[in-house]
Amino acid sequence: MKRKISLALCILMLFSVLAGCGGSSSGGGNAGSDVIKLGFLGATTGSVANYGIPGEKGMKMAIEEINAAGGVLGKQLEGIYEDNKGETSEINAIAQKYVTRDKVAAMVGDPCTGLTIAAAKVAQDNKTVLFSPGATGEGVVEVGDYIFRNTLLDKFAVPVVVDWMMEEKGWKNVAIITSLNNGYSTALTPVFQRSLEAAGANIVLEDSINDGETDFTAQITKLKNANADVLIFTGYYTEAALLMLEAEKKDLDICLVGGDGLYGLDLAKLGGSAVQEKVIFYCGFSSDEPSEETGKFIEAYRAKYGEDPDMFSAQFYDAVYILKDAMEKAGTEDATAVKDVLAQLKDYPGVSGNTTFNEDREPVKSPVCLMTVRGDQFALLDRIGTK
Repeated sequence: MKRKISLALCILMLFSVLAGCGGSSSGGGNAGSDVIKLGFLGATTGSVANYGIPGEKGMKMAIEEINAAGGVLGKQLEGIYEDNKGETSEINAIAQKYVTRDKVAAMVGDPCTGLTIAAAKVAQDNKTVLFSPGATGEGVVEVGDYIFRNTLLDKFAVPVVVDWMMEEKGWKNVAIITSLNNGYSTALTPVFQRSLEAAGANIVLEDSINDGETDFTAQITKLKNANADVLIFTGYYTEAALLMLEAEKKDLDICLVGGDGLYGLDLAKLGGSAVQEKVIFYCGFSSDEPSEETGKFIEAYRAKYGEDPDMFSAQFYDAVYILKDAMEKAGTEDATAVKDVLAQLKDYPGVSGNTTFNEDREPVKSPVCLMTVRGDQFALLDRIGTK
């Protein structure tokens, strides 16, 4: 009798183990739940909070709209929000929490390339979709087939920005400053270098700083002696403001051009008169001269938050809707099915522009918006098409 009981218990344990193994192979999400959870990845405090705060607002607004219209697959969406403070250790812990404890169907974020790559490794290992509305650098979707993004990529934007600099502004002698402890900056500098060389520009100075430094006297002194037409700075908005303040102090009249790492309103607050119509950066969204659909989004965002949306709020908003559409087409929130639908995305008409994923799952977006600082806001300077 004891042998029969022991045998029965062994069989039950074996079935339990097999059931557990089968459940973990199906991808992220919790099909038995009455809600579909999405995990937010972004910083709402720290040095890159200017990206995460508007992104969180855009994500919350999209979720509220979708739930008011009936939800997804008969279920309500639930956003899970944690502050990663812009730190790799924090985002790793948060991503692990999302996939193991919260059982999210997908993660939305991060706006920064390096942080996205860190979280993407967790997502890929756990077969959970990660959708970044901001990571522009290389090495993101290469992590694996559960990883996507809907932002304007540096490799598509920089060549047309360089052409604009040379043809529209006549800036042919170029200085480049890189922030060596900033992965976004060290990845973007080579993209600019290749495009400048291909266009026949003269790189008259290459110099460096580090994020967190505040004294750029030496760099601006060298820049002033280099007779450059323009400064390309590939880092973030805080250091850009400090560089331009030092240039103003030294009576150096020069424009600074960079990527969407400069897209933070603290640029205007910190830089004051030194950055007014002298800092130019590219991105994939502008609230100026919007399309009809983008105009509706802008008005709804203003009504809800009392401020204009930016690129990050628009792209997080679009990311939630793209995930919604993919789940509905797949007929499930199961991550394996959803990522197969996402890979086929063509001409999605988002508020941040049309998005198509190419054969490498990389987003192709157009146009490129060139922005500058006017007062305490960003203003559209020009729109140019990608090649």
